[in-house]
Amino acid sequence: MSTPNGFPQHSGACVAQSTETGAVQDLHAKKAGKAAKKEAGGNGVLTFEDPPSVGTSLNETLKLLPDELTANAKIKSVTPRPPRKPRLERAASLDEKSWRRWRRFRTSQESLTDPNETSSSNGSLQEASLSPPVRGRASPCHQCCQQNSLHSSPDASEASPTGKSRGGASDLGKRASEISSAFGGLLRGKAFAGGKPRLSQIMPARPLPPMEFNVASHTLRTANRIDSDYLDYRHSQHKFGRVSSSLSDTRLHGNGMVYDNCSTDSMKSTFSLLTPIRSKDVRSRSYLEGSLLATGALLGAEELSKYFPDRNIGIFVATWNMQGQKELPVNLDDFLLPTDPDYAQDMYVIGVQEGCPDRREWEIRLQETLGPHYVMLYSAAHGVLYMSVFIRRDLIWFCSEVEYATVTTRIVSQIKTKGALGICFTFFGTSFLFITSHFTSGDSKVNERKLDYNKTIQALTLPKNVPDTNPYRSSSSDVTTRFDEVFWFGDFNFRLNKDRETVDSILNQNQDTDVSKLLAYDQLTSEMSRGSIFKGFQEADINFRPSYKFDIGKDSYDTTSKQRTPSYTDRVVYRSRYRDDIHAVKYSSCPVIKTSDHRPVFALFRVKVRPGRDNIPLAAGQFDRELYLIGIKRRITRELQKRQEQKDQKSSSICSVS
Repeated sequence: MSTPNGFPQHSGACVAQSTETGAVQDLHAKKAGKAAKKEAGGNGVLTFEDPPSVGTSLNETLKLLPDELTANAKIKSVTPRPPRKPRLERAASLDEKSWRRWRRFRTSQESLTDPNETSSSNGSLQEASLSPPVRGRASPCHQCCQQNSLHSSPDASEASPTGKSRGGASDLGKRASEISSAFGGLLRGKAFAGGKPRLSQIMPARPLPPMEFNVASHTLRTANRIDSDYLDYRHSQHKFGRVSSSLSDTRLHGNGMVYDNCSTDSMKSTFSLLTPIRSKDVRSRSYLEGSLLATGALLGAEELSKYFPDRNIGIFVATWNMQGQKELPVNLDDFLLPTDPDYAQDMYVIGVQEGCPDRREWEIRLQETLGPHYVMLYSAAHGVLYMSVFIRRDLIWFCSEVEYATVTTRIVSQIKTKGALGICFTFFGTSFLFITSHFTSGDSKVNERKLDYNKTIQALTLPKNVPDTNPYRSSSSDVTTRFDEVFWFGDFNFRLNKDRETVDSILNQNQDTDVSKLLAYDQLTSEMSRGSIFKGFQEADINFRPSYKFDIGKDSYDTTSKQRTPSYTDRVVYRSRYRDDIHAVKYSSCPVIKTSDHRPVFALFRVKVRPGRDNIPLAAGQFDRELYLIGIKRRITRELQKRQEQKDQKSSSICSVS
């Protein structure tokens, strides 16, 4: 009897219950088991030409010999035909299309057919597994068939230790015996559609995996390293903790966009943190392009948040009067890389007064100390005034063109020992101005130093081509008002208004960092409080000893006949257009460098950065590549020499005579 869909009503060794007589009889179950040889494979269908009589008992059936079975039954293979399209009310969790797709990509060890067979896997066994359940009220015969097939599925799925077929003759015989002893039913050839019985439905041993619309083969996924289980990619995501952007995976998956895991994973690189970009976003046009609010702008808020989620960068600013010495310090690590902060800064700006004769050698030493993570964005000089700007290598793309200008404060302009040097550029949407100066020296020449300051802010012609980020708050008479963040550092030459003996006594009494008594006599502090110089500027708290004047190579202050008073001549001050944009982290000197009568003074800042527009001239990633290569090469050479010296010391032996 067939169902309305054309599928057989009973799959497997079916048990029928007679409604006319109520008597339970057996059919030759063991014959059917022995007849189900490996010749049928996964695609064969058992067909009985001469069905046994109904009155034959099970005991007589079990006594039959295999050769008797061949006389009454014959095994022949039937070409499989695809079943009709199943209905939607099928009870299975996967439809036929999904099942076939899953079977297509299943590995060979998961096959339902015998591994030794070479026949197709789309035979009658697969057709039986894809058969839909019978609609309507199920008969007791059908219910028992389903129970039998479910209980027998684990046995059928386990491979034999000797490599035998899963659906062997002995297994079918055992099943037939259990069915006949439990129900005593009759297995009649007429009970099957067309008089052809089918083998029992074979169920998978384990639950089927969830179906994914992913057509990427295993080889392709492995070759491109886009497997979702790839540990390195997951580790990099948790390690770096990037802030999600508008083009993140969540946005891609949450906008109703039809996608699959393969397509989104293939856009991600295992060794990169770049966010995938949708073609839709590339096609879109907006009147906001190039403005502050545009998404995807190079200097916009989205890009800024990727590199600086809190929108703060670290800046190192230092000043040092080198006294024109040819000899440079052996090691600049304590100067540029102090041990107090755990991390290096994003930007390094070093200003030098009375610099060494070989300016290039000084820049190479700076590059050697900072290492391969930093590049020199720009360097400028005005006589013996030097300034070098180093920035992290991956941040050079967000810098505008760098501009500089100089001012000479001496009457004779050919002698460029006193004056100012300014460098400016825009980083994202924040404009920076760095000025290093060397003012007039002399204990009592305070007014001359104030004149130097006034001349500098008026004559320093910056910016030139880079647009002002806020022209409404700028003044043509003061260069410091035309930039968002301004750092002014150098040898300002302001002294302590006290004699040498008093200053020495205060220093001897306070060996620690308490110098508040000395600052009460500081000229610069007094003038800034009055507003006569450095208007709008601030200075961090001073907790270090005076940086001038030392005996070269010693920690003692001037012991010559002049007996100059120790003073805070080297200073770093700052101002901002916006309140609380600059936060001073550290302000100190470097007492280990003793090649000059001045000690280097440095300050660490946390500076707030704002997003910008793409309408400014960019530096296009330019930096001094030649300097970079020389510095890195020298860095490696020095390290190898140091290791060789340590190795030679360990291998050397000392002989002593007693």
